[in-house]
Amino acid sequence: MQHIDIKCLFEEAKYIGEKVTVCGWVRTSRESKTMAFAELNDGTSLKHLQIVIDRESLEYPATALRLGTALKVEGVVVEARQGGVEINAEVIEILGECPLDYPLQKKRHTLEFLRTIPHLRTRTNTFNAVFRVRSVMAGAIHKYFQTRNYTYVNAPIITGSDCEGAGEMFRVTTHPFNHEYKTEEEYYENDFFGKKAGLSVSGQLEGEVAAMAFGKIYTFGPSFRAENSNTPRHVAEFWHVEPEVAFAELPDIIEIAEDMIKTIIKDTMDACPEEIAFFDKHFEKGLIDKLNKILSDKFEVLDYTKAIEILKESDKEFVYPVEWGCDLQTEHERYITEEVFNKPVFIINYPKDIKSFYMKQNPDGKTVAATDLLVPGVGEIIGCSEREADLEKLLEAMKARGMREEDYTDYIELRKFGSVPHSGFGLGFERILMYVTGISNIRDLILYPRTVGNVR
Repeated sequence: MQHIDIKCLFEEAKYIGEKVTVCGWVRTSRESKTMAFAELNDGTSLKHLQIVIDRESLEYPATALRLGTALKVEGVVVEARQGGVEINAEVIEILGECPLDYPLQKKRHTLEFLRTIPHLRTRTNTFNAVFRVRSVMAGAIHKYFQTRNYTYVNAPIITGSDCEGAGEMFRVTTHPFNHEYKTEEEYYENDFFGKKAGLSVSGQLEGEVAAMAFGKIYTFGPSFRAENSNTPRHVAEFWHVEPEVAFAELPDIIEIAEDMIKTIIKDTMDACPEEIAFFDKHFEKGLIDKLNKILSDKFEVLDYTKAIEILKESDKEFVYPVEWGCDLQTEHERYITEEVFNKPVFIINYPKDIKSFYMKQNPDGKTVAATDLLVPGVGEIIGCSEREADLEKLLEAMKARGMREEDYTDYIELRKFGSVPHSGFGLGFERILMYVTGISNIRDLILYPRTVGNVR
C-alpha cells in the first residue's frame, strides 16, 4: 500500500501542509472528551509520530488506540507545538488489531523480561535503536572494505575442518535419532557428506584461500561455537567479520584493525545520533564521550610478557592467578584496559601453547605473532595474527595438537604453492555493538540469541 516512511516526515519540511498516508504501530495513546492522541512508530525512526484526532469530527474504531495495534492513517502534516511535526488525522483504518493482553503495556520493561518475547521486543524503543545501529554498522563495515579494494567472499557454513582445533563444533548430520552403526567411521561414511561435518566456527581458513588469489578479502557471516558458556559475552551463533590480507605482517594488520574500528564507529555515530544519545541516556552514561575518545586516541600496543608483569605487580586480588603462560581472563583484560590504560589495548606475542595452530611462530620459539584487541567494559573484541607461512612449522604445530593433516589438505597446500606472509583478524560483530551501544549482554544485540539450553 502507498504510504510515507515516518522518518521522512521528520527530515523533510516539504511535507508540512501536505496530505499524507502513514502506517505503523500504536506506541502510546490518550483520549479526552473532544480530542485523542496516538504516537505511531513504523520502525524507520526512533521518534514516534503524534497523530492528533478531533473526536467531534472523526469517527474511528473503539480498539484503534490500543497499544500494539497496527494503523493506517491519512491526514495533513502540521508543525507541532513542541517542535517537529504531527498529523491531523482525517481517516484511521485498523490494519491489525491488538488484544488487551499485549505484553508491552508498561513504558519500561527489563531486558531479561524482553528476552522471553524476542518476537515482540523489537517494538520497544531499546530494540528499535539496537537493530538500527546494528544495520548501520553492518553497512559501515562493508563500506570500509569495499572502498579499500577488498573482495567480499562468502565462506562455507558447513565445513569438514575445525578452524580453531578446539573441537567446539556443532555436528551436521542427516542420521535419524535412533540410527545405529558399529563404529564412528561407519556412522560418518554413511552420512550425507561421507565424512564428519560441522557448522563453521570461522571462515578464516577459506578466507586465506581467497586471499592467496585476490590479495585482500573479507568475510562477514555467521559462526557457530558449541561452547558451554553462559556469560554475557557468549552466544552459540554470532556474526563474524574476518579480513585476510596477503603481504601483511602483524604490525600491518594491527594498523588495519585500529583504522577499521575507528572508521565504523565514526560512521555509526554520524548516521545514528539519536540512537547513540538514547544509549548514552539509558544504558551507559558518558557513552558519547567514550566513543569520541576512541576516535581521538591512539590504541595501546602491549607485549603479553609486559602485561603479565603489570598484572603481577598490581595490588589486585584476581580470582584467576597470573603467571606467564596463562590465558588472560576477563578480570585481567578489564584491569589492563580500564584501570591501567583507560583505552583499547592490543596485547601482542602470546605464548604459542595457548593460541591456535595457524599463528606464525616468533623466533624465540615460545610465542606467536598474535594479538587480541581488548576494550574497556567488554574485553576481547578482535582476535588477530600473522598466519604461519612456513609449511614445516605449520605441520609441526598441527602434530603437537593431534590434528589430522587429511582434514586440512587445501590449507596445507597453500604453503606449497607461492606462499607469502599474510595476516588477518576476526571481529565479533555483536561485541563491537556492545561497546558502541553500552548494552552489557550480548543476547540483547542479536535478534534470536542461541545459548546453552535456549533455541526457539
